[in-house]
Amino acid sequence: MDEFLVAPDPDDPRLSRAVEGIDHSGQPASTRVPVERPLTLYLNGQEIVTMMTIGDRPDCLAIGYLLNQAMLRPDDVIDAIEFDEELDVIVVRTPVRTNFEEKLKKKTLTSGCAQGTAFGDLLERFESIRLDPDAVLRTSWLYALSRKINTRPSLYLTAGAIHGCVLCEEDRPLVYMEDVGRHNAIDKIAGWMALNRVGPEGKIFYTTGRLTSEMVIKCVRMEIPILISRSGFTAWGVDLARQAGLTLIGRAKGKRFLCVSGAQRLRYDADASEPVSDGANRKGADRKNED
Repeated sequence: MDEFLVAPDPDDPRLSRAVEGIDHSGQPASTRVPVERPLTLYLNGQEIVTMMTIGDRPDCLAIGYLLNQAMLRPDDVIDAIEFDEELDVIVVRTPVRTNFEEKLKKKTLTSGCAQGTAFGDLLERFESIRLDPDAVLRTSWLYALSRKINTRPSLYLTAGAIHGCVLCEEDRPLVYMEDVGRHNAIDKIAGWMALNRVGPEGKIFYTTGRLTSEMVIKCVRMEIPILISRSGFTAWGVDLARQAGLTLIGRAKGKRFLCVSGAQRLRYDADASEPVSDGANRKGADRKNED
């Protein structure tokens, strides 16, 4: 039985297209590349942001973005989500009209690809969140998750130049979202959780991208206590993870990993002496996804 409740569809013709080029030997070559399209988000009558995205699951992306930017609260009522595919516009409607003009003035460009943004008051909320101290991560779960995620058919494996984020529970990957920016992929999962009323209890977060401050902040805001990546860290990402008590694991490939924060949650229940492939090099996916 497929463990994924939501999974990538690399065969969706809307998400990638073929381009022609010349290879290293001067011969004609063809490859698939992800598409990018703008999506303009409105909250009631206020234009919030235009995001570059592959275009799938716009409802999840819109709700997750607003939640992770503190423009919506988890208990806010949503009257409607209206998506116009021809105009590339999505409108989220709530009973209470809110003006975010001052908040938008405090927008800060982050290190995320495709120009992610964070707002000045996020760290204030960040500091008040307490992550579950009783959460655990068994190394057997970590190894199983790496194998299952990295061998799952995806746009990441088919075309590269894209990031994936996966919501997991124990050794089961549940929701796998992809986008051109890692911040979009994590927002899609936040939106899916909100729309499906799924809480953070017992959850683990996995990403293919590097562990930046933005990724740590958003994971903590989602109250998920464990964040894993097959890529590396930034210094501020590590500092913030330690401040929040987040278990932060990077460079997770095969049976190798590095935990730089929250190691008390680790349970070593698997033999790490025998190397195992996690399938991450399939179709050359490693070649261009480190960032």
